[in-house]
Amino acid sequence: MAGSAAIPTAPAAAHPRIADTGTTGSATLDSATVEERRLDRAAPQEILRRSGFDAVAPEFVRVLERSGSYARAEHVVAREGARLWRRAVDRAQGRGPAGGDLSRDDDRPLYWARLGMTREVRQWTPRFGLTDAQRARLLAALERTSRGGQDIHFPRAKGVKRILVTGFDPFTLDRDVRISNPSGATALALDGTTIRTADGPARVETAVFPVRWQDFAEGTVERTLRRQLPRVDLFTTVSQGRVGRFDVERTNGAWRGGFPDNENVSRTGAVPVTDPASQPQWTTTTLPYTRIVAADTGRFPVYDHTSVTEIPAGGTDPVVRPDGPTPGSAARAGGGGDYLSNEIAYRATLLRDRLGLHDSLPGGHVHTPVLEFGAGNTDPATGTVTDPGFVRNRLDIIAQVRSILTVAADAGAPGVGGTARTRD
Repeated sequence: MAGSAAIPTAPAAAHPRIADTGTTGSATLDSATVEERRLDRAAPQEILRRSGFDAVAPEFVRVLERSGSYARAEHVVAREGARLWRRAVDRAQGRGPAGGDLSRDDDRPLYWARLGMTREVRQWTPRFGLTDAQRARLLAALERTSRGGQDIHFPRAKGVKRILVTGFDPFTLDRDVRISNPSGATALALDGTTIRTADGPARVETAVFPVRWQDFAEGTVERTLRRQLPRVDLFTTVSQGRVGRFDVERTNGAWRGGFPDNENVSRTGAVPVTDPASQPQWTTTTLPYTRIVAADTGRFPVYDHTSVTEIPAGGTDPVVRPDGPTPGSAARAGGGGDYLSNEIAYRATLLRDRLGLHDSLPGGHVHTPVLEFGAGNTDPATGTVTDPGFVRNRLDIIAQVRSILTVAADAGAPGVGGTARTRD
């Protein structure tokens, strides 16, 4: 996946691995992180300039500098983080000025502008003094408010279905710093919109997650989704997956494969969750995959993806199982691989099950096609940050996710052929 989208099992040569030291990729709180240091490269700066988001961090720091106390700084950071999310959503949905000639459907201005803001917080030295713990809380508040998780507002009206969708930041940026993530772009395009289904309107709310192992270990997925899942009629986590195809991932595995995240940190081992004694090796989708695969949702083929990698009961070596796991096996890769796309799918569906919603709530993971640059623009050393084929591919992916959600909402609750439930 990678970020949203996951490259199911990333090729070993794609990134140099680093030792699993337990660090976050930054030496101290007041130094720039690996992600933030990429910000000064030419492509991120061009993306910010051509979207008007180059003014976000300078304006933010001017407001922050006027904070006369930690309490005021906390308020400013939360407010400005929420404004960044709303500005990115508005731009993606055609509201307000475009700020430049970069296509409105682009998710990258949000990503790079957020990093500009976090770098300012990390390096800020206010007159009133700031402890490491306080700085960490400011950074956490900025992450929460700028990713949409605190902006989820479903209508109370009866007869309106509720759909929750998540995406990811761009990733593998050392391979190509120009990269966009179609799952993040989809989240911006669909947030707060209404989908027309056969049974009436459905409201979509979204959030975007970081591509960082540590954030997942610290429970960012569960904090965002725990309150929402009992209230929705359908959810899907979305990430970028394979070239030229969509996949509805049938099975998710409790295993981290170690591919470096956006901080170039590796993690290998069992997915860390609360109450590990009751942790299953596998969770399954409750999305109506048969209906989704059969429907005409767009130009990319859609597959019911059933393959996993397991260590069979009593065995020691990993085995690929095209039809899913066998009884008693240990997970080594879900259908979505062993990176953070598999992990968000595992965490979301495990939370669904622990909340007692397995038999009533359709939910799971959808992998989008890899978002590819157009012909002649594939070399990051010589290529441009955008091109017509790149924009067309992203728009087609967004439209097809919307169609997939419509099919899923029409299909109803798991195992039921009728109307999806609507909560009051």
